[in-house]
Amino acid sequence: MFSISVMALPNYSVKNKRNAQNLAEVQIINKTVRSLVCYVAIDGQKIFFLLKSYEQSTWYKATHPGFNYSHFSTWCDYLYMHPEYAPKKN
Repeated sequence: MFSISVMALPNYSVKNKRNAQNLAEVQIINKTVRSLVCYVAIDGQKIFFLLKSYEQSTWYKATHPGFNYSHFSTWCDYLYMHPEYAPKKN
């Protein structure tokens, strides 16, 4: 007997750039039909947000010109896997 378990990871991309003030910026783009919960972190500060299907996040920027794209940490997963991040209903 063989047991095969497959875990599909969400499909998203990460864009990096420098703005006019020479600060590093990052943006996440959701390429799936499901909502994602994501975070962008730099220097220990995490910003959590939700991304709807085929949506892109705002640009998140570093606080110092010495930071570059490798200082950012990003993470995304399907919202249904993490219901604690779902918006609260009234």
